[in-house]
Formats: sequence, C-alpha cells, structure tokens
Amino acid sequence: MQEGRTVFTQVMDWLPKHELSKCVQRYRGNFHVRAMPCYEQFLIMGFAQLTYRESLRDIETCLRALGPKLYHSGIRSRPARSTLADANEKRDWRIFADFAQVLIKQATELYGNEEIGIELREAVYALDSTTIDLCLSLFPWAKFRRAKGAIKLHTLLALRGSFPTVIILTSGKGAHCSSVGVFPQD
Repeated sequence: MQEGRTVFTQVMDWLPKHELSKCVQRYRGNFHVRAMPCYEQFLIMGFAQLTYRESLRDIETCLRALGPKLYHSGIRSRPARSTLADANEKRDWRIFADFAQVLIKQATELYGNEEIGIELREAVYALDSTTIDLCLSLFPWAKFRRAKGAIKLHTLLALRGSFPTVIILTSGKGAHCSSVGVFPQD
C-alpha cells in the first residue's frame, strides 16, 4: 500500500510547472490533444531519463509494471507505445527547449556563485562532445560511417554549479572537441 509520495514526485515538484504551462501555451502544445498532455509527456520522458530506459518499449513496460503508483507520480494513465511515439513525433520541440532554458536560468541563479575549489575571476567551463549512435535506416541524414549513423552532442558545462550553458547537436562526422578552458565572464 502506498504510504507517501514517490521520490520521483518529490523531485518533479521542484520544477516550475507554471513555466512549462507558458511554454505549452506559446506553441499550442495541447491543441487537439486527447490522450497525452505535454506535462504528462514531460513526466514520462523525465521518468525514462532518470531510470535509464532505452526505448519506447522499455518505457512502456516499466510504466505498466508500476501500475497504480503511476497516478501518485502525476502520470494519469499508462500510455501505449504508439501514443508516446506520436507525442514525441508531433509535439513542437521548442516547448521543451524553452523550458530547458527556464531551468538553466533557475540553476544559474541558484548555483552560479558556488565555489569550485580554486580562486578565479573568470567563469570556468568544460566543453565536451559525445557521439550518439543512430540507426542509419531510420535516420539517413545522420551519416557517420558507411553503415552507421550518429550525431554529436556538444555541451558547454559551467563548472560553478555544474550545469549546461550551451548544448549543440551536429552531424556525427564533425570534429571531436573535448577540452577545458577559461572564458571571460559576460
């Protein structure tokens, strides 16, 4: 029997739901949506990320195993794989990009002045590049090798507070750039 709130629910309560609602309204994310509103899609994808789910089928199986605990986590129904796939395909990506910017701003305000163990006048950033493998038959535009597809995720991480400040996706053939540098503060 459920005795309290799940850890996932407690983590998600810290997110500014009203800011996500503004982003949804800006891009009409819930227009003509019957099965899965944006907030529920965000919760499901957040759950999938935090629990290391690898595919839509994996997400669906895990959510179905949770049964009645889903409702207490803010997820109103067990979504079918096709419903989640449709939401991911048709929903405007800018909703979640704008919300990510809101969260980055919030993290900057909370942790931007945190000490990193050395005294520097300038901000310190770490630049990392990660290759993400893709199926070439599903993503023919992402050519990496003759029979393999990929993209690169370049992340600029502010070391004061440890949060990303810039994230850029490029083709998999792009040069690998991984370094740490000091940049003047704006």
